Amino acid sequence: MATKSDYYETLGVSRGVSPEDLKKSYRKLAMKYHPDKNKGDQAAEERFKEISEAYEVLSDEDKRRQYDQFGHDGVKFGPGGFDVRRDFTHAGDIQDILGSLFGNRGSIFEEFFGGGGGGRRSSRPDNRGSDLRFDLEIEFEEAAFGSEREITLPIMDSCETCEGSGASGGARPETCRQCGGRGVVVNASGFFQVRQTCPVCGGDGQMIANPCGTCHGAGRVQKRKRMTLKIPKGVGTGSRMRLAGKGESGIRGGASGDLYVVITVMPHDIFHREEDDLLFEVPVPFDVAVLGGEVEVPTLDGYARLKLAPGTENGKVFRMRGKGVPSVNGHSRGDLHVRIGVEMPSRLTMKQKRAMKELREQLDETNYPNHRKFRKSAEGFFERRTGEDD
Repeated sequence: MATKSDYYETLGVSRGVSPEDLKKSYRKLAMKYHPDKNKGDQAAEERFKEISEAYEVLSDEDKRRQYDQFGHDGVKFGPGGFDVRRDFTHAGDIQDILGSLFGNRGSIFEEFFGGGGGGRRSSRPDNRGSDLRFDLEIEFEEAAFGSEREITLPIMDSCETCEGSGASGGARPETCRQCGGRGVVVNASGFFQVRQTCPVCGGDGQMIANPCGTCHGAGRVQKRKRMTLKIPKGVGTGSRMRLAGKGESGIRGGASGDLYVVITVMPHDIFHREEDDLLFEVPVPFDVAVLGGEVEVPTLDGYARLKLAPGTENGKVFRMRGKGVPSVNGHSRGDLHVRIGVEMPSRLTMKQKRAMKELREQLDETNYPNHRKFRKSAEGFFERRTGEDD
């Protein structure tokens, strides 16, 4: 069995190629090997398939990552090999490129891969509805513990009057007489044979003689649709939830698109999140830091007691394992990092001030090793400066 060529080599680019340069290389090769420019050349035809397959994979961020990690096994196409209508998630992008080169918005491309002969060739494959994006802001607690949210969004949904057919009174659409149901018309122009979207049926290949009075033949109407979202534990800002089939309804019975919900988590008053870890600073009274003791710190599971040794310094960080945010995959949990912020006493009474003065008189530089180390470094700096001046 023949071994597939490396996709990067097929397109003549390096592995670090940018999306813009990748597209430029594909445009150049598509123009060179397109079947309309190489009539009867089987080798050019196969080459055109190879570069289109390679571009389909490398132009998709997820597929490219899978390919870089696992090679061809990570992006295997289904039975029958490469099929643009089945495998291309970025088919619209490729059709746009070919359309800019050959003026037909990809209809030659579909004809080439889909094969010749009869049957409808719609410029809108399967009449699938559009994918939708919904940006959702949630509270920190919702992200940490999970929740349910009800959202309302404007959407093109199937017409209930005609059940999405676009026709009135149960009538069925008729085959377009202009294109014979193919959805495209062919015009010969010198060297090229240009296929364009049928101007009569708009590429559907069908006409409605008696359109529905509610949707006017579109098969869809604008609605405000309510749905409940289940937000899993551990989602973070940038997390994306895909709800298959919850996007816009397809045209005249076509499949519905998908809904992508993009999450933004609002900041919290106490906790700062970094991936699945939580960080915050807890104010600790001066005497507790000096003499040692226990402080209560908040966690997602309630208060926990943190024991401090005598002389705990300001800024010291304690790590509490497994007290962070649950991983969105449910297999692990982050850590909680607690930073000590020593709080100085304020609004002292006269008695407290006298006690502080008595304490100060009993302390010396041996009680403050960091300050002594700092003074020593500063003195060394000035001594060297004096030596340089001399």
